[in-house]
Amino acid sequence: MPEFSSYSETELEDQIISKLEHFLLELGNGFTFVGRQVRFTFDEEHFRVDLVFYNRILKCFVLIDLKIGKLKHQDLGQMQMYVNYYDRFVKLDDENKTVGIILCKDKKDTMVEITLPENNKQIFASKYKLVLPSKAELKKIIE
Repeated sequence: MPEFSSYSETELEDQIISKLEHFLLELGNGFTFVGRQVRFTFDEEHFRVDLVFYNRILKCFVLIDLKIGKLKHQDLGQMQMYVNYYDRFVKLDDENKTVGIILCKDKKDTMVEITLPENNKQIFASKYKLVLPSKAELKKIIE
């Protein structure tokens, strides 16, 4: 992606959608695109999941929420609600539990670990980068 001083979550989502094939390949095998800003409603309130995928191999929905800033515990709670909704009202009995991924600009591992249950296998948070790291940065990460 071109590097701008700031992005909105909508602009980030637009960039991903415009390069959907490449993004799907980065996610891995078996992913199919279900939709963007997928709306669901309960208690007369509307909620929207940024990106919804289905993995044919894993037989589960994969929900992706985009955050342009630092990950907050509220973001994890929001994703937990999305995952719970999909597990209870969308997935079929023979499908596996929904996976939620939050892509954020920055995260603190301790906050994620403390906010989510110890046996969590459904919600994940990961930092994204708008551009690939330099060769020197990659070397430092590997070491």
